[in-house]
Amino acid sequence: MQLSGKSFLITGATGGIGRELCRMLNEAGVKLLLSSSRSADLEQLNMSLGNHHNWVCADLSTHEGRQEIVATCEQLGGIDGIVNLAGTLDFNLFAAHSAAQVENLLTTNFMAPMLLSHALLPMLASRSEAVLFNVGSIFGSIGHPGFVAYCASKAGIKAFSEALSRELADTSIRVCYIAPRATSTAMNSDRVNALNAVLGNKSDSPQFVAQEIINQLLSSQRVRYLGWPEKLFVRVNAILPGLVHKSLVKNLQIIKKFATEGESL
Repeated sequence: MQLSGKSFLITGATGGIGRELCRMLNEAGVKLLLSSSRSADLEQLNMSLGNHHNWVCADLSTHEGRQEIVATCEQLGGIDGIVNLAGTLDFNLFAAHSAAQVENLLTTNFMAPMLLSHALLPMLASRSEAVLFNVGSIFGSIGHPGFVAYCASKAGIKAFSEALSRELADTSIRVCYIAPRATSTAMNSDRVNALNAVLGNKSDSPQFVAQEIINQLLSSQRVRYLGWPEKLFVRVNAILPGLVHKSLVKNLQIIKKFATEGESL
């Protein structure tokens, strides 16, 4: 897809990856509709991009918030693409999560982008070329202790992207899915960062992930996994899940320690 002159909705625009992606799309000549639930951050981001884009402050997890986003897209004359980037992370043992925390993770990371995409499909279908881009996670393919609800939500996005891509294969809409590994953003708590350091897990920069999204938008690639050896683990887990199970369970006590102890770790 040629980006210049296109119009894109970016959810989670004020996050670490979102800001970098918006900056790169702005430089590529894309007209942006910035979306998040923080109005002050949206205004600041728009100013940093030259103050010539539109933004909508809405809670994506609510029906009303999604309706507001769709209405804004319609008022602007439609969009050529959406990047579903908004998400949340809560590192804890599943038994320690409250029902509300589990519901929030599944709603924000899975149901909300799925329902927003559903509402925007007619608008995208009206374009001669359109893209529906879902940002998932390596954890959508590898179940990891301490991130049970998060893994479930991202696995849902992965399956949604795969099925919808096949269903829309004879239309003008290209469905894309990218699965980053750990990324250095504020979404990670001190405990998550400490756990990654102890386990030797590498983290990518938001700039790197944003550039990979750009590269995928420019290419014909529908699915992309980021990070080595994480990309290898995805393949191994699909074929020989027992090997990955043993590898992760080997570190279970370390993971439980960081999940149950305080932020001072």
